[in-house]
Amino acid sequence: MEKNKDKIITSAKSWSGFPKKYPVLWNIILVVLAAFVLIWIMLSMLDLWTLHGDEDVVPSVRGMNYNQAENILGKAGMTAEITDSIFESTIAPGTVVDQNPKSNSKVKPGRTVYLTIVAFSPKLVTVPEFINASLRQGISIFEGLGLKKVDIVKVPSEYKDLVLGARYNGLPLQAGMKIPTTASVIIEVGAGTDEDNETERNSDDI
Repeated sequence: MEKNKDKIITSAKSWSGFPKKYPVLWNIILVVLAAFVLIWIMLSMLDLWTLHGDEDVVPSVRGMNYNQAENILGKAGMTAEITDSIFESTIAPGTVVDQNPKSNSKVKPGRTVYLTIVAFSPKLVTVPEFINASLRQGISIFEGLGLKKVDIVKVPSEYKDLVLGARYNGLPLQAGMKIPTTASVIIEVGAGTDEDNETERNSDDI
């Protein structure tokens, strides 16, 4: 029993003299321990700061009007923000058609949910240069703007199928004008000469 006590006392004395006997090594051990403690404190604070482990589920708000969506998200502790709008004639204006994050996603409390809604008025587009384009090019130009209603009317001209003008609501269109994507546009193209038309009829017969 006495021998065990002596060993313990000797071991304790040996450890108590360690810092003086090996000061450099002792300082390295202290620095490593301090670093571990500091890292542990920083990780703990980071978890607290980022609410690690706290998650909310994003509710589905697609198909609701914006006010309803904002209310639902607010009750879930989130905020709503409109980031985009589209025009869709078959859906009521203000209706939410997309959301990000998607419904049932797990997010941090207070997350902003970005919404795409149906615009209250049609999108306006700027008419580019189209005069003197071919018929095919003219149709491509207007359809490329998102217009769904593009009609053709032939007007007297020796230049067959050359775009000579266009009209919207009875008024002539010019490059730079803004029109809604719901506009109905009539493209005026040259009818060509009688000789051109006769040649076309003959080729059709063949």
